[in-house]
Amino acid sequence: MNKLRRFRLKRTVRIAIVLSFACAALAAFSNVAQAQRIDVGFAGSTVIAPGANSCSGDCQISQSLTGGFYPGFNADVIFWHNLGAGFEYNWRGSQGGGAYAADLDVNYRPIFFNFNAVYSPKLASHVYLEVVGGIGAMSTHLYECDDCGIAGGSQEVASSSHFDVDVGGGIKLYASHGFFIRPEIREYWINNDTNFAGSHATRVGATLGYTFGGGH
Repeated sequence: MNKLRRFRLKRTVRIAIVLSFACAALAAFSNVAQAQRIDVGFAGSTVIAPGANSCSGDCQISQSLTGGFYPGFNADVIFWHNLGAGFEYNWRGSQGGGAYAADLDVNYRPIFFNFNAVYSPKLASHVYLEVVGGIGAMSTHLYECDDCGIAGGSQEVASSSHFDVDVGGGIKLYASHGFFIRPEIREYWINNDTNFAGSHATRVGATLGYTFGGGH
């Protein structure tokens, strides 16, 4: 009987400890959930990159990434002391031509996608700074074209992806409720990208978005 009582007591203590930890974890998670801030947005931008005449070394084609309109979408979650994580996806809306068209009878469409750490402190009422940095890739899709004088390719014939590192920032300005506009800039360093002149590119533009949760 004594052994049975001790066993039941130990089991009760273990259950109490487990429930205590579970309650503490639930409370902590609830506080984090209430404090987190989630942004989603649609972006418009363009790219500035080294000119075609800067190609050297193993470059296959002296084609610059400069130009074009890049639509995109992005999202981030701020979950601890203005720190969080985010994702960005931006692509060239129209197919580019230039040297690709002249030498290979193809057009091209670059795509940037990156996962970033995000730091977003409040600067003033309805104004937030946003600093980001992370890793991802630039993917280039090639399309055959009937008339390369007109950038209107028909069928994708090849693609290649290259690892990149990106850093950048923006200023988030709230207009009404959770809606904001965020002028922004990103700098990309692209590894072994022989498709274009140079190994880096700069994307400048703005995001229109909405924030769920948190004060503005």
